[in-house]
Amino acid sequence: MTTKEPRHSEVEVGDALPQLALPLTTSLIVGGALASRDYTPVHHDRGAAQAAGLQDVFMNILTTNGLIGRYVTDWAGANAVIRGLAIKLGTPNLPGDTMTLSGRVSSKSDDEIVVEVAGKNSWGNHVTGTVRVALRA
Repeated sequence: MTTKEPRHSEVEVGDALPQLALPLTTSLIVGGALASRDYTPVHHDRGAAQAAGLQDVFMNILTTNGLIGRYVTDWAGANAVIRGLAIKLGTPNLPGDTMTLSGRVSSKSDDEIVVEVAGKNSWGNHVTGTVRVALRA
C-alpha cells in the first residue's frame, strides 16, 4: 500500500484508501481458520462445505476481521491504533476468487477517524463495515 503514514491533520472526510486485491487460496482460508482456532469443518474440509451447499471451503469471519484490520493498518501505519471494528458478512469467500478491499474516510473527530470498508469478490460484497482508528497527530 503506502509507505507514508497519514497524520490525523492530513486526513479528510471522503479520502479514499488504495484498493487491495487479495487472491483467495485454499491455504489462506484453511490457515486463517486454524490460526483462529475455528475448527468448523466447512472452513477446512471440502466435503463438509459441499454438504453445506458450497463448492469448496469458505473463509471464516475471524480471518475476514483480521484482513480488514490489516488493510486499514497498512494504510494508517505502524503508529495507528485500531479502536473498534464492526463488520457484516455477505457472500462467501471461496478459493480461486479474489477479494478486493476498498475504503474511505466517513467521519473525523478530534482524536479518531472512521473508515468505511468493503471487500468484494466475484459474487458481490463479502464484507462491509467500519473501522475506528486513531492516527498519529
